[in-house]
Amino acid sequence: MNELAAFGYALAAAGFLALFLLLLTGWRGRFQGSHFVMAVGGSTVWSIAAATNAGYAMPGFELVLAAEVVRDILWLFFLLHLLKPLAAGNQLYSQLLGYVRLGCLVLGMLLLIMMVDIPDPLAHLRPIEVQLQFSLVGQLLYAVLGMALVEQLFRNTPVEQRWGIKYLCFGLGAMFVFDFYMYADALLFQRLDGAIWSARGFVGVISIPLIGITAARNPDWNLSVFLSRRMVLHSTTLLSAGLYMLLMALAGYYIKIYGGRWGGALQIAFLFGAIIVLVALLFSGQFRARTKVFFNKHFFSYRYDYREEWLRVIALLSGERRELPLNERVIWAFAEIVESSGGMIWIRSEKGSFRLRGRFNCQHSAESVIEATESLPQFMYMMRWVIDVDEYRRDTAKYGDLQLPSWLLGNPDSWLVVPMFHDERLLGFVVLLQPRAPQSLNWENLDLLKTVGLQAASYIALNQAAEALAEARQFEGFNRLSAFVIHDLKNLIAQLSLVAKNAARHKHNPEFIDDAVRTIENAVSKMNRLMAQLKSADVTGESRRIDLVDELRDVVAAKSGGSPVPVLQAEVEHAFVVADPDRLSSVLGHVVQNAQDATPPDGTVELRLRLLGDQAIVDVRDTGTGMDAEFIKNRLFRPFDSTKGLTGMGIGAYECREVISALGGQVVVESQPAVGTTFRIMLPLADSVAVPA
Repeated sequence: MNELAAFGYALAAAGFLALFLLLLTGWRGRFQGSHFVMAVGGSTVWSIAAATNAGYAMPGFELVLAAEVVRDILWLFFLLHLLKPLAAGNQLYSQLLGYVRLGCLVLGMLLLIMMVDIPDPLAHLRPIEVQLQFSLVGQLLYAVLGMALVEQLFRNTPVEQRWGIKYLCFGLGAMFVFDFYMYADALLFQRLDGAIWSARGFVGVISIPLIGITAARNPDWNLSVFLSRRMVLHSTTLLSAGLYMLLMALAGYYIKIYGGRWGGALQIAFLFGAIIVLVALLFSGQFRARTKVFFNKHFFSYRYDYREEWLRVIALLSGERRELPLNERVIWAFAEIVESSGGMIWIRSEKGSFRLRGRFNCQHSAESVIEATESLPQFMYMMRWVIDVDEYRRDTAKYGDLQLPSWLLGNPDSWLVVPMFHDERLLGFVVLLQPRAPQSLNWENLDLLKTVGLQAASYIALNQAAEALAEARQFEGFNRLSAFVIHDLKNLIAQLSLVAKNAARHKHNPEFIDDAVRTIENAVSKMNRLMAQLKSADVTGESRRIDLVDELRDVVAAKSGGSPVPVLQAEVEHAFVVADPDRLSSVLGHVVQNAQDATPPDGTVELRLRLLGDQAIVDVRDTGTGMDAEFIKNRLFRPFDSTKGLTGMGIGAYECREVISALGGQVVVESQPAVGTTFRIMLPLADSVAVPA
């Protein structure tokens, strides 16, 4: 057993294995990266084989030499791939590299064949002396070829790019130079020198940091096998917990042995306490935060797994925890990025000031209103910086004219102020409390916070727009119904005005008095129902089963005082529909009134009721002025667009279409200028049987 050789090769194996695992965490899938990682992996296997052979004489020395052949081939192929783009444009040089690649492969196959036992019929072709001589010559050729390729790589790399590969050339060059020295000595004396072989492992240890520096300077050489931070954290936690419990079990064993008669009880108490400590650590937020900071700082090139961070932020903002308001979820999203314990959020109001709108794990005192003209909002708007309050306390001059509020500076838990921008304006900002684990901020933290600020601002703006839209819809519904009610009130006022106009002439007529009282009572009843509809914001009113024939007769009777007098032609005695009688009567009355207004006194206004399938169809036909197709398409059903001047509101046709549509019906208009108009109203029949006239 050669302890020095075993120790040297074991160190080399540990170093190559660590480099191999680090490369696995960040491969980008490039061709050079795959060859680089395989070469490091081959060196790892060779170092392990050499260490175990030196320490335990297994595996056999032939397998160690075979692993070395594979290692050399992998490194040479990697160097050839690095030289390939440098040889672009030089056909002769490219062909030479191809021949070298083929020669390396053929030589390696011959070396491996010579090291493998072949059945007796061919044994005379390869005596032991020939095997040894061929192996030494082959390994020496690999060393020479390796030195030549390293020299070519360094020479052909542009001067401004050599910083990226010079340490690789130093490391591999040292390995191949030492191999050349060792195998040249072996060929000279026909045996491998034990001291040189033992020192070879330490040469590999010296080369590993140089190769690792080159890997760090060339990210495209990293291997893109994804190893998530969560996997690393959980796996390391599980392994650490296992080692911890193993050590505690060992300690408990010795406590039991040397504890005398109290040994058993002390062992149980010790193990139980160890378990409690482990559970407390695993559930400690501060411990998890410190562990994450440690791994992100020392094991990964970037602090964050951006895919995982972005999915978490989007899940929080989009409502994964709906029991929390949006503003609190925004604070939580920011806090998780930098392991903050909580914070507060200020949102811009309609007047421009910033108001405190939410807290998350924070009960500190703060100003509820911050004016937009104060120094803090002005500075964030101009600079778009994430403000580090601790840094501000140490170096106020770095932030120029910024004056932080006294309540913010006076609170030792205040840490970061993160702005949120939307449409180039400051929508709000979040004040985060100190982190659970101390950590330094760099460009990654700040850029991610500002990016999440933009995303959070869009969610807040969208939420504000949704609330404003809901409020606007409520007012829209109320205003629309108010317009309908005002239109109906106009008709009632017209009826009452007619009564007042005829009162002076017919006030001594008992029949007129009775008719006037009925008209007033009917108007009061309708106005009360309109007020009820206005309170409930219901366009269609309280629907019930009514007879459409009776409604049409009432409308014709109400409009008979005008000119021309409308005429009803009903093809059925009864046609039942489901609707509010007052609302339907108002709509039908409006259509008839419009027909009378558009028709001269010598014209005709005719109402016709017929059935078609499960629908009742009411045609209001007149011989008036008519309308052209463009007017019907663009203006007839547009609200507040009237052709009657100051006497019209432009709401009647629109109200008719809206009410009939709400009842499941349809309105169709057919008209020709100077010919007349047909206003067709189609309503679904109720579950009843119409009786033919």
